[in-house]
Amino acid sequence: MEFLLDRAQGEFGRSVDRMLGGARTAEAVRAWAQGDHGPGRALWERLGGVGVTALAVPETYDGVGPLPVELAVAYVESGRHAVPGPLAETAAVAVLLAATAAPAARRWLPRIASGQALVTLAAADGGPYALDADAADAVFAVEGEELWLAPGHGPVQPSFDPARRLARPLSGGELLAGGPAVAEAAERAADWAAFATAAQSLGTGLALLERTVAYVKARRQFGRAVGSFQAVKHRLADVLIGLEFARPLLYGAAVALASGAASTRAEVAAAKVAAGEAGYAAARAALQLHGAIGYTDEFDLSLWIRRARALRSAWGTPSVCRARVLAG
Repeated sequence: MEFLLDRAQGEFGRSVDRMLGGARTAEAVRAWAQGDHGPGRALWERLGGVGVTALAVPETYDGVGPLPVELAVAYVESGRHAVPGPLAETAAVAVLLAATAAPAARRWLPRIASGQALVTLAAADGGPYALDADAADAVFAVEGEELWLAPGHGPVQPSFDPARRLARPLSGGELLAGGPAVAEAAERAADWAAFATAAQSLGTGLALLERTVAYVKARRQFGRAVGSFQAVKHRLADVLIGLEFARPLLYGAAVALASGAASTRAEVAAAKVAAGEAGYAAARAALQLHGAIGYTDEFDLSLWIRRARALRSAWGTPSVCRARVLAG
């Protein structure tokens, strides 16, 4: 089966790329890592303005979705530009609230769709921590068959990526929904979170490859551009192949999410492990081929390198995803 984005989807991706390209995202990422959420929140509102935050929200709640293909297009671009914040978690909360039809859905989903509300989620598939709880307007938590609106969060914990700030939600708060339907909705929301994370991983890997190719073309050694050496060409070709193999898996998972296919969880897991590993391979190649400057915090490349490593394990480690693929 041949799968291609249509003209509108392609133009949507290009418009998100153009918008983020002029948004000075590297500065927003560094500010976010220091606990200054102002530039990142402004960026979030701009994403809301072009409809990105409405893609996982049903039309009933003032959204335009759920549209997983368009979400993948937008989130790949967010990964390419290293947009900070709980992007995957916000999409997952939208799916979770809509599926449970809790009264809180009417309260929160229109605000999520417009980009006015930034929310995060702690659930079993994502581990005990909520990403960027200190920046979120609301922290949702799934505990067994119960969905809670947490009253706050604990101390922010160190993370491999300083711009991905982790904190445990406090227990208690407002019980929003309960019963088997919550557990079922939480599983579907986790699939969306893993899918969105895969899209970000692919975008992160593409950005690392683009920056590394540009660098090895300009860097000279022994009177020649570093990129002219065969070993360097082969290393970057391997990175490109990994990223291009992950791309159809990502959009195949999008189609599965849209159709509600029985194989959705396995297809999302395949996309997640492929994109995560490809992004991580791009990070390792970028670090090696940039040499010593790749290690420095001052060099923007480090923002993408750290992001690739963190996304690889978020919402499903490689081993967990491979097990899901094998289970079918």
